[in-house]
Amino acid sequence: MTMTHALRTRTHTWQPRPEMTPDLLNMTGREILQGLMDGRFPEASIMSTLGFRLVEVGDGVVVFDGDPGDHLLNPMGTVHGGFMATLLDSALGSAVMSKLPARTSYTTMQLNINLLRAVQADTPALRCTGTAIHVGRTTATAEARIAGTHDGKLYAHATTTCAILRG
Repeated sequence: MTMTHALRTRTHTWQPRPEMTPDLLNMTGREILQGLMDGRFPEASIMSTLGFRLVEVGDGVVVFDGDPGDHLLNPMGTVHGGFMATLLDSALGSAVMSKLPARTSYTTMQLNINLLRAVQADTPALRCTGTAIHVGRTTATAEARIAGTHDGKLYAHATTTCAILRG
């Protein structure tokens, strides 16, 4: 059996990561995230690659919107769980980052994800909210949830533990 399908293409562009100037190094995590959202700094390249964007930044809380599509399908015909995992990981880490002082960064040490319902190629935008739970001197924890912007249903939730890197 031969199957013919119309070939599709998807093009995205991104800017390279900014050089770590003294001005950037002296900004808090929240200031950097606000700069990303305002367009003063380039967004992380993974965002344009997978189709999500930072839409809100607060003190320990961030919100991303993500767009499912048929370019993200797994062999079973649903959106690959890696899309949701990346969206969750981005919100979790950014929630922690929003609480960090200047000259401090983080890295994910543990990521726990619960995928609750399938996402289809035609599912409308998803909203992922990340909230920092604890940000200490050496570790941080956060939680995040993905809900449908169209139906409010919970699609996934996750927690993380991050290492805090100073200096």
